[in-house]
Amino acid sequence: MSTKDSKPNLSHSQAIEIVKRLYGLTVSVIRPLPSYDDQNLYVATSEGAEYVLKVMNSADSQNITVIELQTHTMNFLHQRGLPAQTALPNLTGQLMSLEEFDCGFGTQKYLVRLLTYLPGTTVAKITCSPQILYDVGKMAATLDTVLLQMDHPNIGVLQRKDFIWNLSSVPLLSQYIHVMDGDPVQKVVKAVMEQYQTQVVPKLPLFRKCVNHGDFNDHNLLVKPDGPSKYEISGILDFGDMSCGYFIFELAISIMYMMIENPNPVDVGGPVIAGWESVFPLNEAERDSLYLLVLCRFCQSLVLARHAVIQQPENEEYLMITARTGVRHLCRLWELGKEEVERIWFKSAAQFSQP
Repeated sequence: MSTKDSKPNLSHSQAIEIVKRLYGLTVSVIRPLPSYDDQNLYVATSEGAEYVLKVMNSADSQNITVIELQTHTMNFLHQRGLPAQTALPNLTGQLMSLEEFDCGFGTQKYLVRLLTYLPGTTVAKITCSPQILYDVGKMAATLDTVLLQMDHPNIGVLQRKDFIWNLSSVPLLSQYIHVMDGDPVQKVVKAVMEQYQTQVVPKLPLFRKCVNHGDFNDHNLLVKPDGPSKYEISGILDFGDMSCGYFIFELAISIMYMMIENPNPVDVGGPVIAGWESVFPLNEAERDSLYLLVLCRFCQSLVLARHAVIQQPENEEYLMITARTGVRHLCRLWELGKEEVERIWFKSAAQFSQP
């Protein structure tokens, strides 16, 4: 099944009926929210509450155990003071429900959850000061550290072998690389993939393991004002890319996404690393691999976005958010080289003091 055929496309009337039938709530306002391959809808109720109705794509909806574990994780983090969404129990006391709809591709089953709505502005829409970048790094490390304490009978499902967005799966990009035929950046992507095999793979046994959020990006982090000129992180969204991985993967992913909208992208690494190391200092192998892992995440994003646009041409604007500037950032990091980028990042991190 293609991504296009699995993405839900419920009408507002269908969504309103679901909220009433499953949760006993009357919708007063409903509007679409951005999504990669699920359907997200903002819902305000006449009872005065705000929610996000999340309808999973039909492919992921078959992985009920994975979605249940993601929901458990969100609650676990929320209970420990991290600003994660939580799921509202439906009228039967369940946190999710498998529902049948016809979204134009025949009747399919979609997992439905009603999540708390977290107010705030996405990091993508603000000018990121070194302070907020520091906080992003600190929050990413805190999240992974807290998840070390989580025990669940089905936690093994997060060993998502060949999950394409895990940084362990960089070699799997070879099956999609043809979507960049004719693009000069394809040469850089191939070179990065080769260096991953020779420089990162041998170090994997030295990396410290954890559960990764896996998508700590500027659209999945919310902030709210904290005084006249500062922000604080007010929300962590979208646990759909959770998988077992390594601490260093989360840091690399966080740095990469914080670069996307930044006018001085190379300078992003220092404050994020400083925030991260205030919680979880890097070991030598992790530090030595960080530059290349950031490049690898850029490569994943560029290649898989191009592939997704072929599947969902109508969603191109959203799918290419990262790729449009990502090409430029990838090439810039590649041109500067590992030694120079590391010098900038680690010198800045060492000099950075918590604001």
